[in-house]
Amino acid sequence: MRKLVSLLLLFYCVVTISAQETYQKKVFVSVQGDSLNYRLLRPEVEKPGKKYPLVLFLHGAGERGKDNEKQLTHGGQMFLNPVNREEHPAFVLMPQCPEDKYWGFASRPASLVPSEMPVGQEMCPIFITLKELLDTYLAMPEVDKDRVYIIGLSMGGMGTYDLAVRFPEIFAAAIPICGSVNPARLAAAKDVKFRIFHGDADDIVTVEGSREAYRALKAAGADVEYIEFPGCNHGSWTPAFNYPGFMDWLFSQKKE
Repeated sequence: MRKLVSLLLLFYCVVTISAQETYQKKVFVSVQGDSLNYRLLRPEVEKPGKKYPLVLFLHGAGERGKDNEKQLTHGGQMFLNPVNREEHPAFVLMPQCPEDKYWGFASRPASLVPSEMPVGQEMCPIFITLKELLDTYLAMPEVDKDRVYIIGLSMGGMGTYDLAVRFPEIFAAAIPICGSVNPARLAAAKDVKFRIFHGDADDIVTVEGSREAYRALKAAGADVEYIEFPGCNHGSWTPAFNYPGFMDWLFSQKKE
């Protein structure tokens, strides 16, 4: 038993080190002087003159910090999968939210019930810095502006809705996982293609956050799909990342 545990720990360490070595460790400094840690994964082979998709990945509250590592915990390895690297070469941005900040809001919303979520709030400082970071990559000639995607889980799912609502012209597709949003905001994002995931037993972010988001987007005429996992609690990102065709669906989306 001890030998098995040791082997598993060794495997975990190798995977973690591999992810840390493959993702470039970077720090972005905004024009206001604010800094944001992030990791960058580039296409394994970049061909001259070819354009590649860009994926912005927003982690959950548990991965906040300043080590520029924890944001790779969930989802980081998925983009390193050799098959995905070969079939879906892309630029992947994985920023890390500081521990005292919150994606999309000045602080954690007082209620995560959809109808009680904020509406009309100003863009929070951390998202202003994040948008500046995103803009630097959108300006690169190697990035395909018609294939820009955003994925977020939990707190990052809320941030995914927020950015898709504020900048629908940027994103071809969005995948919010176990997030929440006030559905009154979503008509603005009707031109973004959505795939929403949630576990129906989630006791941290109510499943109604995703159910109501789906209904609101559908009513607005958006191209949206909702996948709910029976009996799954808050960690619905695990079955979501393993959902058949997860990567194929994402990278097949293109702005019309």
